[in-house]
Amino acid sequence: MSKKQLALWCVLGDFVALTAYAVITEGYFGFVGIAIDFATASAWGAQILVDFLLAVSVALGWCVADARRRGLNYWPFVALTLTLGPIGPLAYLIHRERVGAGERDAHVSAADLQHAA
Repeated sequence: MSKKQLALWCVLGDFVALTAYAVITEGYFGFVGIAIDFATASAWGAQILVDFLLAVSVALGWCVADARRRGLNYWPFVALTLTLGPIGPLAYLIHRERVGAGERDAHVSAADLQHAA
């Protein structure tokens, strides 16, 4: 496992734990009332909520485009993003690194075989 993969797993694990804590203590839809209150309390509250939605939308769009370019299935990550927010793109980055590492290993092995011949 590379350092990048390890870092991604640490971030994902911590974020999943935080999300689980929030769901357990506030309920799955507990964020809705808080988000509405936050967004209507001030212009900055609305700005932060819109920033979050834009960031998740951009991340999701990038994940789908990148997965298509690489020939990967993106639907599990779309579902994760739509239900759990940033967990989807984080999981995609881990999957992308894992698949990419496998492809790099295959290319190295093929190159070793060619040099050995």
